[in-house]
Amino acid sequence: MRRHLISSAAVIAATGSLGLFAASALADGSSGALAPGSAAAVTQTATVTTNAPPAPNAASATTAGTTSATTTTTTTPTTPTPTPTPTPTPKPKPAPAVTAKLTLSSPDALVVKKNKAVLQGRYVKVTGSVSHYVAGQFVRVTATLNKKKFRSDRLRIKPGTHGTGRFTATIKPKAAGILRVQVTHKRTAELKGFSKVIGITSMSPNANYGATGLFVDLVQQKLAALHIYIPQTGVWDSGTQWAIDAYHRLLNRGYSTVLDPATLNDLLAGKGSFPVRYPKQGRHVEGNLGKQLAALIDGSKVYWIFPISSGKPSTPTILGSFQIYNRVPGYLPDGMYFSDFFIRGYALHGYDPSPDYPASHGCMRLPIQDAIPAFNWLQIGDWVDVYQDSGNYSGTT
Repeated sequence: MRRHLISSAAVIAATGSLGLFAASALADGSSGALAPGSAAAVTQTATVTTNAPPAPNAASATTAGTTSATTTTTTTPTTPTPTPTPTPTPKPKPAPAVTAKLTLSSPDALVVKKNKAVLQGRYVKVTGSVSHYVAGQFVRVTATLNKKKFRSDRLRIKPGTHGTGRFTATIKPKAAGILRVQVTHKRTAELKGFSKVIGITSMSPNANYGATGLFVDLVQQKLAALHIYIPQTGVWDSGTQWAIDAYHRLLNRGYSTVLDPATLNDLLAGKGSFPVRYPKQGRHVEGNLGKQLAALIDGSKVYWIFPISSGKPSTPTILGSFQIYNRVPGYLPDGMYFSDFFIRGYALHGYDPSPDYPASHGCMRLPIQDAIPAFNWLQIGDWVDVYQDSGNYSGTT
């Protein structure tokens, strides 16, 4: 038995294999069941081979072989340290939407008796100003004519001055009626909603004798602004036609009582003026026979401009500078009406007819309706300067 144990120990020491130890024991004729101590060593310990020095005797060799060949290592499981959960950073609250005030205007619209107006077929600009500019915002611009929508655009609000926003819409009504332009901004996270409407009258540029309305008012207003005498009756009457005729003469376009498109454009643009030749004469009359116009002037300021009919070629109007020496109100036997005489029988007076070409006996005829206003403005001693400015005249007789 001792010999068997020594042999088994030698095998373990040489191979370091527990499986070979079990195989050797079975080969020597021992029973297949291991001793209780050996079974515990196999199942509960880890076997490690060491190079121990030889024992001095057999007994100690057996002990040393057993002790040095088997070392038990116990591993204590460690509990992992939990990773702390990071505290989420709170999201910043969104800034409240900005409240903005909207202002609408149409700077190039015509103003007629405090009404904003545009001629049909012509463009008018509507500008908007937002009191607080916010980037990336849009407005919806909707245009209706007589309650029928004909245009809808989405326009970006652009940065203006001093932190404001701005936008411009160009609208062209194709017919007469009431034009309404509505601007709307739907609420967003950055800018609150707003809406506003502006109303503009769309006018037809056509008017017949006896017509009324804003277009008639506009024409009379524009003619008066150029100092052409015209009663502000609000009716397309003979006074309006005479004033239009005078405007044609002022533009060197001959004689016409029709307000054609080209002349209307010039009227709306304010073109045309009476060139003053004698500003140092104070209150005076200048009769420009080339243009067939007479102007009442104070210094260099033109007060009123009238169409006249001067002397026909056989009885021409006298040229030169004269002073009013006699004034006769009412009618004279020959039909002269409210007359201002400036030399001999030559006078500035009303007469019917007063055609749009030289036809008098030498006087400067005014239309009957213009005679009283001219008479009331003039005084004894005022100068009357008569000249032929044919170089600037292109009319026909």
